[in-house]
Amino acid sequence: MNRVDDFFNSIESVMDGLLKQQYIVDRKIATAVFLAGRLEKPLLIEGPAGVGKTGLAGAIATARQTELVRLQCYPGLDESKTLYEWNYQKQLLYIQMHGSDVDIFSSEFLLERPLLKAFRAPKPVVLLVDEIDKSEEELESFLLEALSEFQVSIPELGILTAMHKPYVVITSNSTRELGDALKRRCLYLYLAYPDAAREQAILSLKVPGLSGFLAKQIVAFVQQLRKMKLKKAPSITETIDWARTLLLLGRDSLEEQLVRHTLNVLLKYEEDIREAERKSGGILLSLAADSGPVAGAFAEDDNQPKVDRAGIDQKQQHGPDPADDPVLARFDF
Repeated sequence: MNRVDDFFNSIESVMDGLLKQQYIVDRKIATAVFLAGRLEKPLLIEGPAGVGKTGLAGAIATARQTELVRLQCYPGLDESKTLYEWNYQKQLLYIQMHGSDVDIFSSEFLLERPLLKAFRAPKPVVLLVDEIDKSEEELESFLLEALSEFQVSIPELGILTAMHKPYVVITSNSTRELGDALKRRCLYLYLAYPDAAREQAILSLKVPGLSGFLAKQIVAFVQQLRKMKLKKAPSITETIDWARTLLLLGRDSLEEQLVRHTLNVLLKYEEDIREAERKSGGILLSLAADSGPVAGAFAEDDNQPKVDRAGIDQKQQHGPDPADDPVLARFDF
């Protein structure tokens, strides 16, 4: 195998390759990525927005030292914007210079769009068809045909077959039901929000200097927010942003007033922020009951009991023992 293919040597090599890109996966996710590569089948990833579907495609491309070619789907996207267009200005200029008898329908005048670019790439690339659920069913059918045989038909040039089969990742936020034909031809993976252990491991990797105690508090609070009926639950990226915010503010524990002042980093709708503000005190109280007293957790609210930091368990304050680190435990969360 060449260096690019080494990524697909084993499930462990997939996990290690993604970890080097600071993307943590469990064995189930790594297995799906591995099988899609070895079986040369598209990987269809569904799940809520913000769970890392697009990030996974980018991490795979970087780990394989190849290019990520992204086709961003949206309502009204048609075949031409997916595949190719002719450079009409260049064609017109060429006719003016050389006359009307010249061939202006050759690859020299072709503007490659993402699908054709991936097919004509000089080495295998990662083709990301992002948010396919935002496109119409007609485009889904066209992509299904193109990705089945990895070839496309251009009337002026004939049938073009991919020089190298791209690694295809198709993502969907499940805003509409995808066709059975597409699902049959893909390996399926559902990405949910990470559990507490994996999200804490992600924070440890992405936010250097964050204490294990604060990381545990942040993750526990965000996990509670995701259980609420919000218009948009906090994504992993927003959890990371919030952790960086608290680190920047020099805080080592969650306090109710601090939470209220920084909820806009986590939540992006005013009604969600108001709902979270109403429940933040109760969430922090439940976290304190589960993990021991939290310094100053309610110091800003006279209606809540004051707590003493003396009762914080030393292990919680300094984070988990490295022997218990889920990253070192091969991501078996």
